[in-house]
Amino acid sequence: MRRYVPTTCLFFFFLFFFFFFFQLVVSELPSNQRNTMIRLYELLHNNTNTAQSSFPWNLTRDPNPCSWKGVNCSSNNSITQISLPLFSLSFSDFLPVICQIETLEAIDLSNNHLSYIPSGFLTDCGKIRGLKGLNFSRNRLSGPLPNFYGFAKLEFLDLSYNSLSERIDLQLDGLIGLKRLNLGYNQFSGSVPTHLGKSMVLEDLGLSANLFQGKIPEEIANYSNLVSIDLSANKLSGSIPHRFNELSKLKNFILSDNSLSDEIPQFLSSFQNLRRFAANQNSFSGAIPPGITNHLGNLDLSYNNLSGSIPETLLSQSNLHTLDLSSNSLVGSIPSDMSPNLVRLRLGNNRLNGTIPYSSLVSLQKLTYLELDNNSLTGSIPHELGFCKSLALLNLAKNNLTGFLPVQLANLSNLQELKLQANNLVGEIPTQITQLQGLRELNISWNSLNGSIPSSISRLQYLTNLDLRCNNLSGPIPDSIGSLSSLLELQLGENKLNGKIQSMPENLQIALNLSSNLFEGPIPQTLSKLTGLEVLDLSNNRFSGKIPDFLVQMASLTELALSNNLLFGEIPKFRSYVNVETSGNEGLINTTQSSSPPAFHRKRMTVSVGIVFAVAAASVLVVVIVTVVALSFSKRFYRISDERIRSEEELSQPQVIKGNLLTANAIHRSNIDFSKAMEAVIHPSNVILNTRFSTYYKAIMPSGISYFVKKLNWSDKIFQLGTHEKFGEQLEVLGKLNNSNVMTPLAYVLTLDSAYLFYEFAQKGTLFDVLHGSLGEALDWASRYSIAIGVAQGLAFLHGCASGPVLLLDLSSKSILLKTLREPQVGDIELCKVIDLTKSTGSLSAVAGSVGYIPPEYAYTMRVTMSGNVYSFGVILLELLTGKPVVSQGTELAKWVFSNSAKQDRLDHILDFSISRTSLAVRSQMLAVLRVALACISISPEARPKSKSIMRMLLNTR
Repeated sequence: MRRYVPTTCLFFFFLFFFFFFFQLVVSELPSNQRNTMIRLYELLHNNTNTAQSSFPWNLTRDPNPCSWKGVNCSSNNSITQISLPLFSLSFSDFLPVICQIETLEAIDLSNNHLSYIPSGFLTDCGKIRGLKGLNFSRNRLSGPLPNFYGFAKLEFLDLSYNSLSERIDLQLDGLIGLKRLNLGYNQFSGSVPTHLGKSMVLEDLGLSANLFQGKIPEEIANYSNLVSIDLSANKLSGSIPHRFNELSKLKNFILSDNSLSDEIPQFLSSFQNLRRFAANQNSFSGAIPPGITNHLGNLDLSYNNLSGSIPETLLSQSNLHTLDLSSNSLVGSIPSDMSPNLVRLRLGNNRLNGTIPYSSLVSLQKLTYLELDNNSLTGSIPHELGFCKSLALLNLAKNNLTGFLPVQLANLSNLQELKLQANNLVGEIPTQITQLQGLRELNISWNSLNGSIPSSISRLQYLTNLDLRCNNLSGPIPDSIGSLSSLLELQLGENKLNGKIQSMPENLQIALNLSSNLFEGPIPQTLSKLTGLEVLDLSNNRFSGKIPDFLVQMASLTELALSNNLLFGEIPKFRSYVNVETSGNEGLINTTQSSSPPAFHRKRMTVSVGIVFAVAAASVLVVVIVTVVALSFSKRFYRISDERIRSEEELSQPQVIKGNLLTANAIHRSNIDFSKAMEAVIHPSNVILNTRFSTYYKAIMPSGISYFVKKLNWSDKIFQLGTHEKFGEQLEVLGKLNNSNVMTPLAYVLTLDSAYLFYEFAQKGTLFDVLHGSLGEALDWASRYSIAIGVAQGLAFLHGCASGPVLLLDLSSKSILLKTLREPQVGDIELCKVIDLTKSTGSLSAVAGSVGYIPPEYAYTMRVTMSGNVYSFGVILLELLTGKPVVSQGTELAKWVFSNSAKQDRLDHILDFSISRTSLAVRSQMLAVLRVALACISISPEARPKSKSIMRMLLNTR
């Protein structure tokens, strides 16, 4: 036993030594490659924007480069791939060093901040015989496309999402083996390039979102191996070249968002491999080619000028999943034979007639979106629709449908949007409809429905929009409607409703419309709880008594319609941005038109009485002016939410758990005083802005510098702050962002029940308050354009962050603050980082965004996206262009603009005339920006431009 133990230990020692030595030998790189990697490590370690402590490579801890992140090695000890995405690389000096590794097969430098590719890289890497892949996408490359000489075996080249420009001529002609090329989302101009590699082996061509113009060159057909072509979002015109009938291998053919015309070629029907053809948003005319869906899975021809009828077999092919023919001039009936595999069918905004075919509906178990709106369909709504169990959106609005609402619609348990407005439906609202507990939007307005509103409507707890106006509904509003906690818009106007208004959903924001009914008596006190409401319409009823003061206190109100009632007494003074309609009330007295009563009354007074009155009035006026000035100094241009004034004895300073400075700016670090800030947040007088998730305070530091201190509502259950450490880590990332158009946190303080974030103070307030308030007239076109450019720049920066895109939960004119009238800053960037949307009891559209800025797809996608942010930005552009609020008289600005933009001769009517009339140059630029805005608010998220492209599009309007 005494000899056995040491022998065993000795055996394991030699075994361990053998494996260690073997691994060391096997993993040992050639000395030249190891030296190259050490040099590369030193260059990157010392020059990246990433903190050195978090740099993913560590030569000391891990001396073997093959185990470093982004480095792949072959079995024979050679480096085959360098992949460095999201490394925050902004300098390019290291690039030629990479080319010294002669065994490289792929280089991935995407999602960095590189501004140019050195000539040494192109020369040296062009000599690497086995290099097959090169990816510089999502950087900041500018200037013309580099010349790629050499690169004998390069198969994949991706330079998309940069700012490369000018024409493409022979820069790619030397590439012999190029199979996949992506140059999308740049600023290339001129004609579509045709020299794309001498060997003609190209398979995948991506040239989308550039400035290419002219016709599609038929020479592209020389690349007979092409499987995918994407020429979308350019300025191409003319027709699809006939020679493209030689491209029989095509699987994806994308031509969306151009100015192409003529007919859709018949030869596409013979392409057996074609799976997706998208030619939407062009000017194609003529009939739809028969048989075009013989092999297609996805066909999008929406927003063109197609005419004729829908081919009888177009919808019947089993391979067809998505078909969009909306917004054309198609006539005739809808084919009755439909594929059971259909997922999305959009035929709205055409001239279709006849009845909705019911024979195939039973088999459409996968159908999720059905849109047949704005046609001339007749007959009743087929009860067979109840078999389409996957339906999330059913839109049959604006037709000539008759009959009753089928109770079988209650079987659509996945339904989220039901739009049946502007038809000729009769009968009562079936109570079975209230079983659709996932419903977000219900619109059955402009019909001939009668009876009462079902009290069981309270089951629809996810409902955000309810529109029942313009029917023959009678009786009282059910008390249970007040329990619809997610409801943002309630339209009940033009019915025969009466009785007492007991309660209303307190979260209403868009509009409450009770106009043209039979309500009487005083305006109900229950409306005072609607503190977030923007539009209130009580017109054309028999409301009596005085206009209550609580209406003046509703800080979010922008439209108030009280006309044609029996109201009397003085009209209270509302905020300047509130549009109040009071005509048709004979007993109302408007006393707000004159601001100088002493001068007005002097003629009817004796001199002595006049003097006494004038002195008294002057004294009051001085007090008022002093008070207004004092308030204006601390709450300038901001909406002040009413709060209960507490006595000094009740105020207690929050108990600070942790305070941390995020900014590296020495001025801010020396000025920010956490103790002084905590003193400021306990005084309601320092509140300058309230939002759903936060309260903004103004805090004046001992140095005299003012800062925003934003209190997050930590108690809200949808906040996912987790531990203090986790929250701090999230803010550390945001604090490192550096962009003049983004409000980045400078510091934060954590208390037991709240979190406080520090920001630079914006003197002018929110864009909303400036644009729609007293300073609106000061915003000339130059200021509005500068704001548009600044917000676009901020959005592009956030979406292109090296650590991953920063998405905005609430992008609106109320979340953009102005340092000056030309310097905007995008705020609330932290919300998506600290809010857990899955913990919200309402729909996403009830949480994500402000009313009027929410993209339509949020109702059913349930996730915040970059394209959703682009939609919100498009609405902000419309505000700047029109000067109108985002919701007016219950109509969203985006919908109003979109409906008026269909006719080119009405575009001028969309613009703010006080601005567009100043000069022809201003008008021309505003029209150009309007086209950008329309692209941003496209119904299809895929059709919206990326934030980086928007910046380029806006700059091109100069």
